[in-house]
Amino acid sequence: MAMTTLDSAVPDPAREERRAQRLARINKAATYFDVVGLGFMVPLLRMAAGDSPRQQAAALWRTLLVPLIGIGLFIAAWGALAPQVQTSLGAIPGPAAVMEQAGVLYDDHVAERGKADAFMERQRVRNDALVEQGLEERVKWRSYTGKPTYLDQILTSLVTVALGFVVATLIAVPLGIMCGLSPLVNGALNPLIQIFKPVSPLAWLPIVTMVVSALYVNASDALPKSLVISALTVTLCSLWPTLINTALGVSSIDRDLMNVGKVLQLPRLTTIRKVVLPSAMPLIFTGLRLSLGVGWMVLIAAEMLAQNPGLGKFVWDEFQNGSSDSLARIMVAVLTIGLIGFLLDRVMYALQAAFTYSTQR
Repeated sequence: MAMTTLDSAVPDPAREERRAQRLARINKAATYFDVVGLGFMVPLLRMAAGDSPRQQAAALWRTLLVPLIGIGLFIAAWGALAPQVQTSLGAIPGPAAVMEQAGVLYDDHVAERGKADAFMERQRVRNDALVEQGLEERVKWRSYTGKPTYLDQILTSLVTVALGFVVATLIAVPLGIMCGLSPLVNGALNPLIQIFKPVSPLAWLPIVTMVVSALYVNASDALPKSLVISALTVTLCSLWPTLINTALGVSSIDRDLMNVGKVLQLPRLTTIRKVVLPSAMPLIFTGLRLSLGVGWMVLIAAEMLAQNPGLGKFVWDEFQNGSSDSLARIMVAVLTIGLIGFLLDRVMYALQAAFTYSTQR
């Protein structure tokens, strides 16, 4: 028995090597867990791999338990204080009422999709009957025109902010590179940037609406006028962080790197592609993350004011509705907007981690 105990106390080199390899793989994957917001998984995996439980418990406390405690305290305070506030629509709804309305909105979506499927099935049966009778010329397919559901509104807002963000990026990155490389261009554009950067979306929206209405006369079903108006408003308000950070990143490039390009007589586009963009990429992505966050906030305000389809219109419609469930539904929308904003930032952070050597939170 004594010999068995002594043998078990002697380290097994092969087992220690396997443990070190597992920990090395976990450490390599830690960045990816952190990018997607699952950093708390790393201490759990390290403990499972045989690392020091005491050290990993401290990391687990910091990355998982402390945030959970904060969320729990917020929910408890919300549930206790909300019923004390009386409004014209009744008391502020607590967490339970909000969760209930979230379920109702999802059930409404499922029911509406069922109606759409039934509508298309009726058309299919009718058209098959016409084909069998030899009346192919009378075959018609119509789209379902039911009311948009809450999930449809979310999708509309995501498509709109994506369109506005892409247009803003295509404008801001080239202009930022020009400003960073040329003091003359920077001197010409900087006053305009400082003037237009603080302008509210509520000021841009009427101008954009009139311009789009005048120029975009024959609107297509794939790109309706309301979507173009909201997307351009997002573009005008969200391009500035990317433009400024791109210019800053380009102007901060080590002059020796630029001189190497001149010595090698690299073409201008090659210098930008091989030297400028890789060096400025961390700050460019920082600007993109800021722009996407600004664009998401601007979009909700634009949809609310212009009554364009999306989450902003949903919030305004519920406010105007004035039913007993309206406040809870508005709070569902508020939480949805916050969660989507967080996920969009995580997506941009993942892209930043993939395309840059150094990342900034």
